[in-house]
Amino acid sequence: MAPSKKIRKINWEIHQQLEGDQTNKIFDGSHTFGDLYFHRAVLFAALLKAYPHQSWRTHTQSDGNGFAGYFLCGIETPEGQYTYHYPDSQWYLFDGVRELPESPEYDGHKPEDVVRLLSLAKEGVTDDEND
Repeated sequence: MAPSKKIRKINWEIHQQLEGDQTNKIFDGSHTFGDLYFHRAVLFAALLKAYPHQSWRTHTQSDGNGFAGYFLCGIETPEGQYTYHYPDSQWYLFDGVRELPESPEYDGHKPEDVVRLLSLAKEGVTDDEND
């Protein structure tokens, strides 16, 4: 669903008012965007470490490309893969996650497919089965 005209106007105004990448400093009264992105990274790192045989990290995508200053990490779930890009400064959060020379081939997942992660908790699905 596309953002409303009002939301597009607010986003444009934010873009015009901020110099460089200051969006991480936008505050909702409890957290900044930067806080929330860091929390997401920590939670995803914990999930990947809980499922080491299904998880990976790399600087190179399956097509041989990458993004300067970023790495990619992901997990294979019963419903398909899910991935995120993170800045190299957060590589340490994923210490212990298996490194690959390049990522598995992208399966076309989209942001709304994040619910695939819940399939890891389905009864009988554990990483121990891969040991």
